[in-house]
Amino acid sequence: MSVRRATIPAMTEDVLAAGRAFLDREGRLVERRLAAVLFDGDDPAGVVDAVRAYRNGDGGFGHGLEPDKRCPASLPIDVECALDVLLAAASGRPGWFGRPDRAELVADACAWLGSVAAPDGAVPLAFPVMETYPRADHWTDWTYVPGLNPTAGLAGRLHRIGVSHAWLDRATAWTWAKLESGVDEDAHTLLEVAQFLAYAPDRDRAAATGVHLGDWLAKAAYFRADPADPAYGVTPLHLAPAPDSPWRGLFGDAVIEGHLDRLARDQQADGGWAITWQPPGQASTLEYRGVETLRALRTLRAYGRI
Repeated sequence: MSVRRATIPAMTEDVLAAGRAFLDREGRLVERRLAAVLFDGDDPAGVVDAVRAYRNGDGGFGHGLEPDKRCPASLPIDVECALDVLLAAASGRPGWFGRPDRAELVADACAWLGSVAAPDGAVPLAFPVMETYPRADHWTDWTYVPGLNPTAGLAGRLHRIGVSHAWLDRATAWTWAKLESGVDEDAHTLLEVAQFLAYAPDRDRAAATGVHLGDWLAKAAYFRADPADPAYGVTPLHLAPAPDSPWRGLFGDAVIEGHLDRLARDQQADGGWAITWQPPGQASTLEYRGVETLRALRTLRAYGRI
């Protein structure tokens, strides 16, 4: 494993060094291990081990992998976060999910999702079990309702991995039916829809539906198209975090460059990126800042800014 000097860089040092130092100082093990894979070429097996620590005996993931709630029980949102970390570790490694230990993690997560889904296959973000644990104010009963967020996003991620599972078949059919009945959703949900449309096996159907995504986003709450807008929201860089992202074509070069400029400017004096909402405690705040810092560094590097 590579070793780096974990000191606090001066503000004159580059963006990547400052961001890495923030992760070394304040980030969780899972983000630090993933950063070491992405930036130092470390063995991604360490990422699998870190993610496994959030896994429950039922096959789901919990324990605040999504840091805004401290609930140890398995929740669909934490399964989604686990898949995101594993997909990032697998980038550029064909067949990576074919290893038995990784295939088992994904298969067990699918089985758990199937066990908690509605009969039609849809799942919610969370369950009332989290109410007995610290959580951010926005994690309320609306997250108990099955919807495109997260069903579509979970299905898209699993199709990207190449999973075959009975629950995934039901979730995919439900997502198509929901999309074809009309979409009036906020930008968070459309981010999940974009993930589904990018990787759903029926490519003709996905292409026919995907032509509407730009119009849906333009009308969606929480979509922040203007890089000068300081408000919380989903930006074009969430949908196109790299030049080869499936949805990069939705946005003009000037829009992407403007958001990249803003992202670079938003780095804080401590090397990390801030968040624009209130987590349930100081630990959650630092954990989410680590998540956002790694996301920012990955995006800036993908576009050649660092």
